Amino acid sequence: MRKLKVLIAGSTGYIGVQLIKLLVKHKNVEIRYLCGNSSVGKRIYYYDNSLKKKKLPNIVKFKKEFLKDIDIIFTALPNGQAQNISKFLLKKNTLIDLAADFRLQKSSEYSKWYNQKHKAPKNIKTSIYALPELTGESVKKFKIISCPGCYPTSILLPLIPIIKKKMLSNNNIIIDSKSGYSGAGRGVHKKFKNRNLYESISAYGISSHRHNPEILQELKNYTKSKIHISFTPHILPMFRGILSTIYLNLKSGINENKLYSFLKKFYKNEKFVKILRNNTMISTNDVINTNFCFISICKTQNKNQFVILSAIDNLIKGGAGQAVQNMNMKFNFKNDEGLK
Repeated sequence: MRKLKVLIAGSTGYIGVQLIKLLVKHKNVEIRYLCGNSSVGKRIYYYDNSLKKKKLPNIVKFKKEFLKDIDIIFTALPNGQAQNISKFLLKKNTLIDLAADFRLQKSSEYSKWYNQKHKAPKNIKTSIYALPELTGESVKKFKIISCPGCYPTSILLPLIPIIKKKMLSNNNIIIDSKSGYSGAGRGVHKKFKNRNLYESISAYGISSHRHNPEILQELKNYTKSKIHISFTPHILPMFRGILSTIYLNLKSGINENKLYSFLKKFYKNEKFVKILRNNTMISTNDVINTNFCFISICKTQNKNQFVILSAIDNLIKGGAGQAVQNMNMKFNFKNDEGLK
């Protein structure tokens, strides 16, 4: 089988480097171009020494002419830049975006939450919001594949099946999520320079975090009822990993055993989603450096109120691993190719 030729734009960020580390193990792809701006001319192992012995190209500045030689473009760029690249796509190209450029279905919502005008609104119609376990083979029909954000991945995987099954007694959902600082990118030290990043925990973005509209958008796709979420993200003094704690009120007669059986059956054919025994206390350490999402259902002292714990590695299942999963689905590769 011919190897697919790949270009990675934004190759030196945390997500970009993680993507390279996965793709060098993928037997069906060849990394042809690594693109950056301030990093032009450097070798990628400057950013991760584990790549020193890999045969990889030097970092170059992106040129649209590269697309003639490429099958897949992965974009792990600042928001807005993948939209520019999408304008140059050729018939043979597939764009897999790991930023937020095509996550929201309305360009007006993008402008509202990202404080910039969408540069390729017509291409939204040719894109799909692709959470692999839920989107499945639908990605095959689309030229632009938008990978979910890291927080939404940890939240939507447990929540969407429950909402789709109409198990909630009310639609007021409280979500408390905690992430390692890599989720904020290499600029995290400037962004949180006054927060004592390595020795404290900080809440941020309450009611204004950009993942709010993304989470709501996807939940609303599965219910006609109004959904109300309270989402509070936190940044922790650790490099990677996300733990989301989700508080739900379920309909009378639905206990933790019924919920466990339902989710276990829902994801029975999905290798990377693991429904653990009820009341299992999970941590980010359980999933670090893997493409797994671990989910645990926990009872509380309040009748019909439950807590769902969901843990992922934000750089893999919440980023690069999910992108590789979508590529595998799109091109009929094994689901876990490059992710073992």
